[in-house]
Amino acid sequence: MLAIQAWFRRFNSGRTILQRGESAVAPMGFAVAVILLAAIGGTAWWSQRTQKAQVADTTFEQVRETGHLLRSSVEPLLVADDLSAVRRLVVQTAHGGNLTQCRIVLLDGQVLADADPSRITATAPGPTWPDGPEPADEESLSSGAIRLVHTLLVPGRGRARLELLAETRSEHSQAGRAQIGIALIATTALICLLLVYRHARSRLRALGEIREALAAIRDGESSLEAVKLTNRFGPEAQTWNDMLSETQKSRQMEIAERARQSLDTDRRSSGGLDAVCDVMSQGLLLMDDQLRTTYANGAAAIFLQTEHDQIVESSVEPHLPDPQLLELVRAAAGGSATRRGSVDLDLRGEEGGQRGVLRFNVRHLDGKQGVAAMLQIEDITQQRIAEDSRHSFAAQATHELRTPLTNIRLSVETMLDAPYDREVRSQCLNTINQEAHRLERVVAEMLSVAEIEAGSLTVASDDVPLETMLNELKSDYQAQADEKTIALKFDVPPKLPSLVGDRDKIMLALQNLVGNALKYTPDGNQVVVTVEQQDNELMVHVSDTGFGISEQDTERIFEKFYRARDERVHQITGSGLGLALAREVIRLHGGDITVQSQIDQGSTFTLTLPVQALAA
Repeated sequence: MLAIQAWFRRFNSGRTILQRGESAVAPMGFAVAVILLAAIGGTAWWSQRTQKAQVADTTFEQVRETGHLLRSSVEPLLVADDLSAVRRLVVQTAHGGNLTQCRIVLLDGQVLADADPSRITATAPGPTWPDGPEPADEESLSSGAIRLVHTLLVPGRGRARLELLAETRSEHSQAGRAQIGIALIATTALICLLLVYRHARSRLRALGEIREALAAIRDGESSLEAVKLTNRFGPEAQTWNDMLSETQKSRQMEIAERARQSLDTDRRSSGGLDAVCDVMSQGLLLMDDQLRTTYANGAAAIFLQTEHDQIVESSVEPHLPDPQLLELVRAAAGGSATRRGSVDLDLRGEEGGQRGVLRFNVRHLDGKQGVAAMLQIEDITQQRIAEDSRHSFAAQATHELRTPLTNIRLSVETMLDAPYDREVRSQCLNTINQEAHRLERVVAEMLSVAEIEAGSLTVASDDVPLETMLNELKSDYQAQADEKTIALKFDVPPKLPSLVGDRDKIMLALQNLVGNALKYTPDGNQVVVTVEQQDNELMVHVSDTGFGISEQDTERIFEKFYRARDERVHQITGSGLGLALAREVIRLHGGDITVQSQIDQGSTFTLTLPVQALAA
């Protein structure tokens, strides 16, 4: 439609064929006319094709019926050796059935009877007809010709072929009448379309002119007077002219406002200092001795959650969120506090959640040019989070190291008190061994976390005997499971693939998963470790019947230093590093760790390693 409209505009340029405003309607009328003519032409073509197909089918059935009747009549005459009757019957059938060919042919090719007697070549066949290839019946319709071949079986003489050929011809008179009828329908439809078009043109002239005006504006016409319409086109033209007048007024007001802002910017600018301060990440406010803000950059307005125009040239008091900060600002502006003061504020969101931590630094100025105090605002949220994380890590690490060292010291003292008691010594040595392994894991976690923070954590490429690792894992944690009367089960297939990777780091991830399962599972429950291989992935499932994890905590338990908000979890020691470290090292191997859990129903952690990427 757009292409048709463009063609009409080019065709009408410099001419008066189409009236103004008519180019919006003419393409639609032209398109409808083309579609109508195409539909009528398609109908005529389909009608003619259908008629030809119907005539061909009717002729085919007639020729087939004629062939069956002729064969049933000819065979008795051939048995009686009445050739003259056979030949007369063939001629009569050819003329009565409008056949272009009707004949009886012996198997050696001699013509026994034909609608054209001059083509007969077998004038006096013997009592036994010559033999030839086995004849086959044929019925075909192609290229306007119908061909039928029937086998004649004459006892005592032999076989022959009855061949019929006819042409399919449609009735020209019927086809002509159909085409004339379709032409009359097309003419009537076009006349009706012309009448409808003339009526639509008179009704849509105003809309057409509006459309042409919009096209002129799009092509660069800047004068609104040139695209106004005369009122004789009705209320639509009047509404269009009113809208143009309002647009022109809006343009003039916008130009005046831009000029005012430009002059104001030039007046307030001081060598580009405002632009430099506006790109600062820290907020900056300058105030006089009456606490009226003389300058504020963009960051200050954002931190104080207000508009820039609302804070400049107004009192700063309504925008300060804390009484202590307000007193500090007053002291600095009044000159009673000449040293720099600082206040850290934890800001809360609308729903009570923490929005961030801002540090307000206040400093007294000499009062020249009407500036008595400066307030600097800095976002220290990430700094505070980092400090809290370091403090939490130091406390947790100290506790994690102190517990195994205390157990080792107590076991050594017990052995010294009973040096000859083998059972006590065996238990103490077992405890020392377990706590030494625990210390080793804690130190390895700390070193790995440091490598992650430094971006230098790498994995080795060695053979990883998975079956041996699982046996060691069961041996390491069986005592802890027995102490809590937890059933620790390993469901391992008889044959496991040998992987290539970092054995120590994969073992560290497995120890974290099994250790957490035992740690957060109450006494008397069970922990099951299941190993399976699916396609090209090796999957280790660690399932427990412990506390479970809420949906909110499931999204965050793999973050460093994060621990679930369940009160039962906080009663158990932990650094909050194990799962984050385990997922990181497994992802370095091309795998991942996922979790599915329900509160009070237990959890299932799944460690996945791609076998195809690790196989030797």
